[in-house]
Amino acid sequence: MRMIATAFFLSFFYLGFAQNLASPIAGARGAGMANASLTFADIHSIFANQAGLAFVKKTSAMAASERRFNLSHLSTFLAAVAVPTRSGTFGLAVHYFGFDAFNEQKIGLAYARKLLKNFSIGLQFDYLNTKVAEYGSKGVLTFELGFLLRATKKIQLATHLFNPARTELANGENLPTTFSFGGSFRPSEKVVLVVEVEKDISFDARVKAGIEYQVVEEIFLRTGISTEPAQASFGLGFKIKNGLKIDVASSYHQVLGYSPSVGLSFQFK
Repeated sequence: MRMIATAFFLSFFYLGFAQNLASPIAGARGAGMANASLTFADIHSIFANQAGLAFVKKTSAMAASERRFNLSHLSTFLAAVAVPTRSGTFGLAVHYFGFDAFNEQKIGLAYARKLLKNFSIGLQFDYLNTKVAEYGSKGVLTFELGFLLRATKKIQLATHLFNPARTELANGENLPTTFSFGGSFRPSEKVVLVVEVEKDISFDARVKAGIEYQVVEEIFLRTGISTEPAQASFGLGFKIKNGLKIDVASSYHQVLGYSPSVGLSFQFK
């Protein structure tokens, strides 16, 4: 019972009701960079900014998990697949957070395409369900929209909007509505710098910044920081043969501790 009470307290007061569905991790790759992942242009973008899917060239799949503050009751599981076609890229994303007594699920159907050579748009329709033991469950529909601009070979800009319709989840409690804006700068072929601002209309703005450094062709180092709450993050990425990638990461909160995560992604030939 103590663990259940702790999980409820953290979920409702620290994390915010349904906030996990509005701003999930973009896999362990994103987690290693404080989730500053708006400009991703691979399978991970389905959880951050669907417009990035328009630049996916091959069918891709991923799965990831995070244990928030190292508590099993606050675990997140993600899975997704993206299929590029001549008409654009289609994607399916699944997200689960919580445990038996309290959990949140999200299923998203995404579509992205290039409007211009270096400019894309992404749209995702979401079904979200929140379940609380002894109180039942409630499901709602909403959508999210994103844009990605490759301004130059070194600079990318992106925006993303989640739940602009202010969908009600339960008893006057609205699903979070968030707006994010950010960019990335690539000073060299091996280094990417990212900075983003995420604003939930009910809370203070959150700033996220990260760095990804390609040590050699098969190994990536990542780190990042974020505010609201203040956290530091770090991670590693490994390219394995035949399109398989493995990512590991962890964020650190000075009071609540570490949140480890791991992810796998695969690009089909």
